[in-house]
Amino acid sequence: MRDRQDILIIGGGPVGATLALALRGYGHAITLLEARRPDAGARDPRTLALSQGSRLILQRLGVWTELAPHATPIDTIHVSQRGRLGRTILRASEEQQEALGYVLSYAVLSEALDRKLAETQEIAVEYGARALALETGGDEAVVSIERDGAAGKLSSRFVVLADGGRSLNELPHMKRETRDYGHSALVAHVECELPHGNIAYERFTPLGPVALLPEGERGFALVWTAEPDEAERLRNLSEIEFLEGLHRHFGDRVGKFLEVNGRATFPLRLSTLRPVVTPRLAVIGNAAQTLHPVAGQGFNLGLRDAWELARIARRVSGDAIGGEAMLAQYQAQRRMDTGGGIFFTDFLVRTFSNDIPGLGPIRGAGLAMLEMVAPARHFVARKMSFGAKG
Repeated sequence: MRDRQDILIIGGGPVGATLALALRGYGHAITLLEARRPDAGARDPRTLALSQGSRLILQRLGVWTELAPHATPIDTIHVSQRGRLGRTILRASEEQQEALGYVLSYAVLSEALDRKLAETQEIAVEYGARALALETGGDEAVVSIERDGAAGKLSSRFVVLADGGRSLNELPHMKRETRDYGHSALVAHVECELPHGNIAYERFTPLGPVALLPEGERGFALVWTAEPDEAERLRNLSEIEFLEGLHRHFGDRVGKFLEVNGRATFPLRLSTLRPVVTPRLAVIGNAAQTLHPVAGQGFNLGLRDAWELARIARRVSGDAIGGEAMLAQYQAQRRMDTGGGIFFTDFLVRTFSNDIPGLGPIRGAGLAMLEMVAPARHFVARKMSFGAKG
């Protein structure tokens, strides 16, 4: 392992790997630390909703051709609220896009990025290496690490934390604010009676949104929001009881639900780090902001963090890497996109996930108005696809 490098990335998941690969060919010595073992990502059961903008990033990294056969396109997004009139439909054809997004296995994406990293000699990947502490200041940052039971330290001109916030709880000159939504998300894969037609459904209920994202030929990736105790009850139901309950909750749009696999739950919260940069350090992805899964913005926001940071870092060299001017530029460039994504997601949760008297008809009218006003639909679709910069 190199004792000193230009750029040290903590976290080798999709966001960290995207950053490393986007920095290839610019003469930087890059080391990527990943706590997991090399094959761990291939066993991850999660499903990702990729925006059109994220697809373009992966295409520029040279991995999309490999991923495309495993990705299910989203041609249409159907947004409604249970028990109320009003709905909005977004269509890729109206936006002159191949698709509004794609549904892809985390494992497939992780494997493809790992293979690309292994092919790139200028990126040193250290698996099984966990960051324990971080010190910044002067012209370098120093990271204390543990690898195979042995402790050590690495210094770097620039450190990027991209591990989803799993390692370092205390970061210099940064403060994390967390707001618990009081709900949990149940995720699973369900098979249905009718073909999905590449339609994604986002249905709002008083207890929170239910999302069905097309996956495979007749399947959906399910995200079902409920109070924590209810989410656990749903997770532990028999398969028949679960499928019947989902049908009652969601309705008949996809026919009967025939099969469910991989049920898991996790708490929902909004977590933000302020600021996201300090001398010689930047924090990106879920380590910087963790969002509610409604509208599928969080992961895509993280990929845009990585791509924008790489774009700026490619233009500087020497001690300017991780310096004040570079980090100020990154923070300014990301402020609108990050703030817009956080506001949009939180607004949807607070506006649509309640049963406040009188608000239901207003929400329905808003969805109906959005459906009727084409420029407004185009605006929402473009922001969901490409972020605040559109």
